[in-house]
Amino acid sequence: MNLSGFIVVIIVVLWRESEVGFGQFNDNYIRWDDLEVDDCGGETSSNRVIVVDKNGGGDSVTVQAAVDMVPDNNPHRVKIHIFPGVYREKVHIPKSKPYISFIGYQHRATETVVTWHDKASDSNGNGGQIRTWNSASVIVQSDYFCAAGITFQNTVVAPAGGQGYQAVALRIAGDKAMFYNVRFLGSQDTLLDESGTHYFYQCFIQGSTDFIFGNGRSLYEECTLSLVGNAYAIAAQSRNSTDDDTGFSFVNCTVGGTGPVYLGRAWGYYSRVIYSYTELDIDINPEGWRDMGDTSRHDNVVLGEYECRGKGADRRGRVRWSKGLSYNEAKPYLDTTFISGELWLRL
Repeated sequence: MNLSGFIVVIIVVLWRESEVGFGQFNDNYIRWDDLEVDDCGGETSSNRVIVVDKNGGGDSVTVQAAVDMVPDNNPHRVKIHIFPGVYREKVHIPKSKPYISFIGYQHRATETVVTWHDKASDSNGNGGQIRTWNSASVIVQSDYFCAAGITFQNTVVAPAGGQGYQAVALRIAGDKAMFYNVRFLGSQDTLLDESGTHYFYQCFIQGSTDFIFGNGRSLYEECTLSLVGNAYAIAAQSRNSTDDDTGFSFVNCTVGGTGPVYLGRAWGYYSRVIYSYTELDIDINPEGWRDMGDTSRHDNVVLGEYECRGKGADRRGRVRWSKGLSYNEAKPYLDTTFISGELWLRL
């Protein structure tokens, strides 16, 4: 082989490494492969697989023990394959453990459930309360987390007029996370989309009041939002500055269940929530949106709807400070460019 041929081979090898998963190149993106695992588990050429089986047939009988097996500052993806069963435990993935996948069986998310029952008013053991963010059954603070085929649940049910019943199923505070075919079950404050950039695809999210809330920059695509119990509002987004690029975008979603409800509450002074091409198969309060009792937010929030359908899509009674968007106004929120997906998704 002459020198030019050798250089071509080296270039091809380096390109192949960057594309198919050797070293750091692969770990800077989330791919479909990161959401799948061979049934046999074990080691692969580029990923370690840890098997969780509550019946003792894997590497661990609990999800948290599997997370603890991942070394701090691990540079490559670790797949935690969780066998079917109900895992009654609180789980915490700290920021020091990036590149973790939770994988059940795709399209069988009902069979693998991680569940707990804390609520905001529970005692912290020091004379105070644990507060909402510590009520989460599962807390993820690490980057490049992804999950598929799993249910995250908090079993606390908020009664009408009850205080301190905020009960989070999952709190996501890491950056660049993806959830595919994942179920989030709860009542008040089910999903704390706290911070970071996230992609929720074909997920099922159940709750009653503010059950998707936080200051994440997140795209919810083809998701089902299900209102239960004493339903009040769907989303509460807490953007507080024009310098903050956060917000929730719901695209091609379906909203159903008990009503009437509000589409969202302006939790932050610059709250941003957009519904596009979404089926509102539920009674929506004609006003559509709430301002948390602070009229000063009216001129700052971005609360809008674009080409929605169903009996709740009639905007004739909406508050004046929400907006029916044009295509050009809605376009930045319609796909993964809203979450800079070109920088971290390879789907």
